[in-house]
Amino acid sequence: MENAGIIVVTGIMASGKSTVSQLLAERFARGVHVRGDIYRRMVVSGRAEMTPEPSEEALRQLHLRYRLAAAAAEAYCGAGFRVVVQDNYIGKALMDFVSMIRHRPLYVVALCPRAEVVAEREAKRGKTGYGAFCVEDFHRLFWEETPQIGLWLDNSEQTPEETVNEILARVEAEGRI
Repeated sequence: MENAGIIVVTGIMASGKSTVSQLLAERFARGVHVRGDIYRRMVVSGRAEMTPEPSEEALRQLHLRYRLAAAAAEAYCGAGFRVVVQDNYIGKALMDFVSMIRHRPLYVVALCPRAEVVAEREAKRGKTGYGAFCVEDFHRLFWEETPQIGLWLDNSEQTPEETVNEILARVEAEGRI
């Protein structure tokens, strides 16, 4: 893989995005991990959370979060870094996000563990990502509404390190956008 470029990592909550993205960014001599959710957490008052029936304000804040993550990824890539940017880009949001990225090469990796594996991981996490959402419904939504571009990887039976190794072995041929 070339030195500079952007790898977009998506998947549902508890699919391994944060852990895998951090390990992946660490593999590059000049690697950056942009966590899209950090922009949600920066809103200290007036934050509108996503729900199964999101408000207009929640959607506005979600799109702002995506724009900020894209801008950060672009800035780091422009400075010569290999950027791994991750968040829940689900449904048409994936194509919307990809369209915000101008730098190339650009890759997309979707982490797609089975729903029961996600539910097990979620139960073991110190944080709760699902709230009002149901894992099975969110999993189905991801598979049915997200454009299957890039590398889609079932990491159900892999350690994070194994997932990173597989991404590095396959992303150039299968993940490039």
